[in-house]
Amino acid sequence: MKTIKGPAIFLAQFAGDTAPFNSLAAIADWAAGLGYKGVQIPSWDARLFDLARAAESRTYCDEITGMLADKGLAVTELSTHLQGQLVAVHPAYDAQFDGFAPAEVHGNPAARQQWAVEQLKLAAKASRNLGLAAHASFSGALAWPFVYPWPARPAGLIEDAFDELAKRWRPILDVFDDNGVDLAYEIHPGEDLHDGATFEMFLERVGNHPRASILYDPSHFVLQCLDYCAFLDIYHSRIKCFHVKDAEFRPTGRSGVYGGYQGWVDRPGRFRSLGDGQVDFSAIFSKLAQYDFAGWAVLEWECALKHPEQGAAQGAPFIAGHIIKVTEHAFDDFAAGGADRALNRRLMGIA
Repeated sequence: MKTIKGPAIFLAQFAGDTAPFNSLAAIADWAAGLGYKGVQIPSWDARLFDLARAAESRTYCDEITGMLADKGLAVTELSTHLQGQLVAVHPAYDAQFDGFAPAEVHGNPAARQQWAVEQLKLAAKASRNLGLAAHASFSGALAWPFVYPWPARPAGLIEDAFDELAKRWRPILDVFDDNGVDLAYEIHPGEDLHDGATFEMFLERVGNHPRASILYDPSHFVLQCLDYCAFLDIYHSRIKCFHVKDAEFRPTGRSGVYGGYQGWVDRPGRFRSLGDGQVDFSAIFSKLAQYDFAGWAVLEWECALKHPEQGAAQGAPFIAGHIIKVTEHAFDDFAAGGADRALNRRLMGIA
């Protein structure tokens, strides 16, 4: 068995224009001071990281890993959540998702998609240059507006949407394979890959691609009333990344899973800082240890109530307290008597 690495922190929610959040070196000092051992880097944030340069220059990547190592930190994964989203965008969301892309491709969905594909390919090469085993992203969505079957969906609509999604991602997965990196899709509402069934539909269409993997975040399953522990039993072999994020779901007589179009504070299902929600992290960390998860436990902080810096400060000891240092021998080894085939035969009544 393997001991999970961590604690680590996803920097996306903390990066900003003021110190210490406006450069990788400064935010790394901040994270290390809180007790984190790793950082997951948002590849789109130029204040922290130059994705194109990292794809081209191992020297640049060595400088980053060396600088972080001096602070007691490692890169856990790169993230292309924003770029991955743009690989597949339904036209209903064009205006909203243009903000994830450079101004020169706004209003041009085809150009925006091509930019996103190239970003993913750069991320595969950059991950290799950084010596990383996995990469975090989103799948994007073509079928999400049709998630609720009213009006009734035309026959074959979902199948055609997943065929197209797989067609767009298969070449990207091949580039990740060429670079020896797993591509872990965060299973997330709003993405076509939002639960186990949809991941299976996608996986079948990409030919069970060896690099098609999962970023496991139990908070999204709480909000869908999905069994997040059983998910680990089913899909553990494909889980390569782990976001440690809490959530709660408290339905009322007025509102449930769909939230009544309310803001995050008033929704029955909401993300919470670690320890403030309903996720059973003891069970999750136990299952990940049981299934030899070799990756990092990465805090993704999102909460409608708590200040992010308080959430970050509390997150490192929370994760550290849940990481199980796996045993190297069975607890009952002291009572083992060794193998005695003759004794075994006598115990079974075999002459």
